[in-house]
Amino acid sequence: MDKRKLWETLRPYLLILPAMAGIFLFVLYPVVYLIYLSFYKYNLLNKDKSVFVGLDNFKQIMGREDFYISVGNTFVYTLGVVFFTMILSLLIAVWLNKKTRFNALVQAGIFTPHIISIVSIALVWMWMMEPSHGLLNFILKAVGLPPSQWLQSSGTAMISIMIVSVWHNIGYFTLIILAALQSISPSIYEAAALDNASRYKVFYKITLPLISPQLFFILIIMTIGSFKVFDTVRIMTGGGPNNATTTLVYYIYKFRTTNIGYASATGVILMVLISILTFVYFRLLAKRVHYQ
Repeated sequence: MDKRKLWETLRPYLLILPAMAGIFLFVLYPVVYLIYLSFYKYNLLNKDKSVFVGLDNFKQIMGREDFYISVGNTFVYTLGVVFFTMILSLLIAVWLNKKTRFNALVQAGIFTPHIISIVSIALVWMWMMEPSHGLLNFILKAVGLPPSQWLQSSGTAMISIMIVSVWHNIGYFTLIILAALQSISPSIYEAAALDNASRYKVFYKITLPLISPQLFFILIIMTIGSFKVFDTVRIMTGGGPNNATTTLVYYIYKFRTTNIGYASATGVILMVLISILTFVYFRLLAKRVHYQ
């Protein structure tokens, strides 16, 4: 084989080598090492004292009530954030679909929260939700409604976290849906108008199927992102009150120094849960997605 043929054979592999090296170093190796640590009672300060315990970490996890609380909180948070973000993003995108100067300004404004640090956003919302002199309770009192404890009550803390997350994400996903709506050919709607199709039928039979790839993409990445929520919980509530906002990632974070093996085993379970949900989404919804 001459040098030219050898180069043509090796060139595709050399081109993907940097990307594959990154995937191996930052994805595959951490996952394998996480699984490895989950079978150990790992001493962070002295590796020589680390002991192989097999499945004991997983048995311990399954016997703890606080783990199930964190799983339940994570599912509640994910369901609420994904549902309301998708519904509101879709409604706002439909509203902004008309190309006007006002809508262009709204598009720029609604995307702003997504580019602001979540730390800054969380601190601002904490001030707004302060029970005694926060802006939200001031508005509630002004319209004759009773004030809320927001982050200080276990009954409203999770809802408060969800409100912040929906507000933070809604602009980004609105623009994704809006771009999908504007890519639909006007001739399709013109044909529907000639058939005297109602607005509901046009939206349900034409618009939704044509933007279903984008909606499916949003569903997947939002579910994964919501299962991994940490920063908002860490800043605003610290998992409280009474573990009402302790999610799986924050639960793992609490054991980052005291028991690395236990935290790693919980991380493996989190990875498995996300994989199962993603698999279920593809099995149930992939056939309903209409790719053009």
